[in-house]
Amino acid sequence: MMGAMGMEVERFTEHRRTLFGIAYRMLGSATEADDIVQEAYLRARSAHEIPAAPGPWLATIVTRLCLDVLKSARARRETYVGTWLPEPVLTGEVVDLGARVSPLLGGADVDALEPGARLDAAESVSMALLVLLETLSPLERAAFVLRDVFDWEFDAIAAALERTPSTCRQLVHRARQHIASGQPRFRATEAERQRLLGAFVQALSEGDASKLASLFADDVVASSDGGGKVKAARRDVIGPDRVSRLLIGLGRLGAQAGMLFEFCSVNGGPALLLREHGRLVAVLGIEVSPAGASLIWMLRNPDKLGRLEATLAAEAGATLDGSREVERVGRGGELLN
Repeated sequence: MMGAMGMEVERFTEHRRTLFGIAYRMLGSATEADDIVQEAYLRARSAHEIPAAPGPWLATIVTRLCLDVLKSARARRETYVGTWLPEPVLTGEVVDLGARVSPLLGGADVDALEPGARLDAAESVSMALLVLLETLSPLERAAFVLRDVFDWEFDAIAAALERTPSTCRQLVHRARQHIASGQPRFRATEAERQRLLGAFVQALSEGDASKLASLFADDVVASSDGGGKVKAARRDVIGPDRVSRLLIGLGRLGAQAGMLFEFCSVNGGPALLLREHGRLVAVLGIEVSPAGASLIWMLRNPDKLGRLEATLAAEAGATLDGSREVERVGRGGELLN
């Protein structure tokens, strides 16, 4: 350890993206992840001693703060109106979420990971995976994220979670089994994803329900999150015919309201941003398997769109209100770790 009067913001910022990446995957909320990272900075700034290599120490702070939030999050989910979906994050036109080996710990022994256990960067922030992560216990979720997304060694995970390495191995094993049971065996290629998105938009614009249904997997699910703030289906819609009719109906309503849409990458996958009079009112994303579109998700809760819209404005070079940013370490932006 080295003595210090607290960590300077410039030094903390070197680790901010990785810390945000851990917090977002653990919480499914970019806004809460921003708050966690800010709290970690405040603790680091007031610390009397800071390690010479502060990455693991900062990540441990973030992990433990997230565990505290997750304990109360379950109760909030139970009272949530309708389907709860994670808060969307922009991942750029070209998905590049950074190196998989965590720079915090100098890199883990990647070859020691079980075959098939590694998650690529885009998959680790997909809506489908984040929804599955919600079904894990807080400790399982933390262990899974640290091991299979950030490649931490089990000794480091044990120190962060205050458990034994053996216990952490069990947590990761249970989490992997649960995640594997809810994921398709095969992944679609990027070319398949792009082809399906183009066909999806064309069928939707033509109002062709049968053509749209032909693009879906047999077990396709449509989930909508309005949070009780705006109109949205409160239960999942299942099956190609029902999902296609739902989307065609929404498309007609959107056309009547003069909505415009644009393409972008959200949570590592293709998505449509829907705007009404210039204001972002919904994000529609598609999870694709080789059998077709397997999940259609629509985020309409305005409380979960504000940060994304601010990120889009910043990307476009707009000036954002910085009144709340008093020595704040900044937003997570694109997930780079």
